[in-house]
Amino acid sequence: MDFGEIADRGLVVLGCGKMGGALLSRWLDAGLPAGSVWVLEPTPADWLTAVDGLHLNDGLPDAPAVALIAVKPQMLRETLPRLSSIGTGKTLVLSVVAGMPLSVYDELLGPDAAVVRTVPNTPAAIGHGITSMFANDRTDAAQADLAERLLGAVGEVVRLPSEDQLRLATSIAGCGPAYVFHLIETMAAAATAQGLAPDVALKLARATVAGAGDLAERTGEDPAQLRRNVTSPNGVTQAALEVLMDEQTGFPALLDRAVAAALRRDDELGGA
Repeated sequence: MDFGEIADRGLVVLGCGKMGGALLSRWLDAGLPAGSVWVLEPTPADWLTAVDGLHLNDGLPDAPAVALIAVKPQMLRETLPRLSSIGTGKTLVLSVVAGMPLSVYDELLGPDAAVVRTVPNTPAAIGHGITSMFANDRTDAAQADLAERLLGAVGEVVRLPSEDQLRLATSIAGCGPAYVFHLIETMAAAATAQGLAPDVALKLARATVAGAGDLAERTGEDPAQLRRNVTSPNGVTQAALEVLMDEQTGFPALLDRAVAAALRRDDELGGA
């Protein structure tokens, strides 16, 4: 990846926990010079302190090409004013902060700031994530393309037509890995309750979910058809699916409630 202007003007990272760290480590691996990176992080991970040449809690460049904002939502109002000088429109502000609308960035950085809000997910840590993005109207085409290239270092990227749709992306792709991990937990627990050894149950559940997801992605086939391919009429799978697909108590009702709860919390964070 050609980091060009970023290597010349610098990258600032505000908050370098799991998601900020995942993005930064992938960019460094892709050739971003560590000397072009300034990180503001009060509790840096060991790997971060070991990066030779990186500026850790050591001042800021005058006009960085990009500022990655990766703090917790509750910390944004407290920490972002430290970067008030980047609100000129010359710096691309790339935010992975959940629930904070563009209006908050206007308030904290000024009306000229070029901001791209994004919703990545944790598989970004292994380069297999998917990130949704929406750019404000002060972000020019070159900056939006740069944002997409940077985010593409950790997986697929989807540009959304409106900021409001980021809420939906959060409730599905952003939160979704936790839903899947819980599915693995519950599948393993159910198998253990029926007599399988816990380690065997977990291995079966983990590999089954990973393999099914990979199959769905690689084939691009309608998941409903993939489900039907596994389901013999009046067979074992159908018996289980009649429970899981029950309109009142099964997955459809549970996921509707889960997504609605996620959207409510996203609204609460945005108004914080």
